[in-house]
Amino acid sequence: MTTPSKSHGQKSIRATAQPRDLMAQPLAKPKAWQARVITLFPQAFPGLLGQSVLGNALKDGLWGLDTIDLRPFGEGRHRNVDDTPAGGGAGMVLRADVVARALDEAAQGVPHECAQWPVVYLSPRGKPFDQATARQWSKAQGMTMLCGRFEGVDERVLEEYQVQEVSLGDFVLTGGELAAQAMIDATVRLLPDVLGNADSAIDESFSADLLEHPHYTKPASWRGRDIPPVLLSGNHAEIERWRRAQSERLTRERRPDLWQEHAARKADST
Repeated sequence: MTTPSKSHGQKSIRATAQPRDLMAQPLAKPKAWQARVITLFPQAFPGLLGQSVLGNALKDGLWGLDTIDLRPFGEGRHRNVDDTPAGGGAGMVLRADVVARALDEAAQGVPHECAQWPVVYLSPRGKPFDQATARQWSKAQGMTMLCGRFEGVDERVLEEYQVQEVSLGDFVLTGGELAAQAMIDATVRLLPDVLGNADSAIDESFSADLLEHPHYTKPASWRGRDIPPVLLSGNHAEIERWRRAQSERLTRERRPDLWQEHAARKADST
């Protein structure tokens, strides 16, 4: 087996006929949360995940990132990973047998329980990704993410491996890599010690079913716009009430869907 390349805590996994020893090059602390990403473009990772706070956490072993190159699992001399759609139509479809081999590789040494190790396909037809999903994933031991390309993946492999389909939003990307990075970012920042200040992950948009309140900093006056006086008052109870009111106002104005859900949950709790 050739030695995997490593960059900022990243391990690139390639197909091999010999067993892969995940502990040969420890990249994360024991029991640290891990992301395994199956992709045709492993060089796209870690990308922004290797920068700033998340990048430092990756280097410090607070979480781990494995990229599994799909191409070596392909068929024939040219390692083909796709074929024409059954029944005709435009584009190409990732083959079930090829994807299955990559999923088997990704499953080595990880829990079989979905709650402990979700297996996710980034798909525009999937369940919308949200903060609650990020929190759920952050409580697992890690996860495997399958980045699609072309027209998608053979349905049979998704059924066989009980892969969850998750969508970043109601739009179509050329592949799942950007969506995977966004979802990993949202999940990893919830892990213990990653942000440093635990309150940073609590007092923000969606954490209380509301959008986040406005933020201000120096200078106190800028181009005729002043920081709201309450924020300079030193009265923390008043500041908290102001911020709550602003969060509610913004949610009502910009996300009536969230506001309705928030109001319904509040009514149920009373």
